[in-house]
Amino acid sequence: MTWLRERRVALAAFTFFTLLAGDAWRNTISWYGWGLIALVIIVLWGIVAFRLGVDLRRIPIALGALLGLMAASIVWSYYPGATAVGLLTTGATAYIAIVMAHTVSLAQLLRSLGVALRFIIGLSLAFELFVAAVLQRPVLPFWVSWEEPFPKAFYWSRALLFEGGRIQGIPGNANLLAFAALLGVIVFSIQLAERRVGAAAGWGWLAASLATLALTRSSTVLVAGAAALVAFGVIVLARRLSARGKLVLSGVTAVAAAGVVALALTFREPLLALVGRSDDLTGRLDIWAAVIGLAEQRPVLGWGWVSYWAPWVEPFDDLVVINGVTYLQAHNAWLDVLMQLGWVGLIVFTILIVTTGARVLSWSVDAPLGDAAPTAALRLLPALLLTVLLVHSLAESRLLIEAGLALLVYLAVASRVRGLTIAASRVLPTSAPVTP
Repeated sequence: MTWLRERRVALAAFTFFTLLAGDAWRNTISWYGWGLIALVIIVLWGIVAFRLGVDLRRIPIALGALLGLMAASIVWSYYPGATAVGLLTTGATAYIAIVMAHTVSLAQLLRSLGVALRFIIGLSLAFELFVAAVLQRPVLPFWVSWEEPFPKAFYWSRALLFEGGRIQGIPGNANLLAFAALLGVIVFSIQLAERRVGAAAGWGWLAASLATLALTRSSTVLVAGAAALVAFGVIVLARRLSARGKLVLSGVTAVAAAGVVALALTFREPLLALVGRSDDLTGRLDIWAAVIGLAEQRPVLGWGWVSYWAPWVEPFDDLVVINGVTYLQAHNAWLDVLMQLGWVGLIVFTILIVTTGARVLSWSVDAPLGDAAPTAALRLLPALLLTVLLVHSLAESRLLIEAGLALLVYLAVASRVRGLTIAASRVLPTSAPVTP
């Protein structure tokens, strides 16, 4: 495997595997084992940064402001201990992504994601097949000793492959596995278009990704996939238009997007029934109401950054409990930011998203120049990734943790300081300007 001979690609692949399927480690070798793996990953990226002279200060101003606000929130946090833990995990994830953005090219990002997703999808299908065909019973994570009865959500796999139920794979969650499968559809399609993989392997993994999407049946991910398909069509069309045509297309797309949202809200109940979901968005309306209630109590600067909610502190210990499961996220990244960092944080977060989106979209549409410029298909990757992340953020808060945060930070930094075109073996001089 050539990716094994490229140490940075192998490290990036291992990193994305851990970020996308962290519960695979936590369910097998415990949280302590996962923590050790995370520490090793951080140290290895630290070595990469030191050897290549990466200047960690070279990040977009909006990203620096958001990270700075998160750190400062420990001063007014309602739960300073939990904020300290949240800052540790958020800071480590952002640090890794920043180093990656400076040292891993877009082509290498594509390869590393491809490797990680092959392992996640392949192992997940094999795992579910083994559980359903051999064990023929649900499987709990290792290192736990829960007593019956406990919520079904606690199972690692519920052995539903042959029963028509939603599979959970090695991530232990159908929605997380579906998200990985959608990324697989994007990555493997681009690899096929650019002939970076053999036809048999490319089509095989694309089929496996589509099969995984069908077996997980995540409505949120399916909507994100539809949005990515629309974004693909808009970008391809925009590449053929003049500057004025692109401006008109942008306006039409914005109006159409607003119209789709309005129609979706108006006809919410029949649409949810069509995809087999309850009219309260599987409990999300109650969660959103609880989060908005908290945000209204501290509207300016919020309750303090915590990232993934800490279940051992108020108000998260019993804020949302549904069917015996304590929920630890707002199921909407924007509401999570509003509650944790207030309107100030939400404004900074919005600026980060808008500026990153503008750079990524412009870069994907307008062909960059030079020998290092990626091909037309590869240039689609950042825009499609960001589209999926943003649509997914409306019903999940994964944009703020693990793989979602890492990909967002990578795109924000790489689109600014490297234009997503510089070869991975080169690092820009520290004198280059930094802009938002």
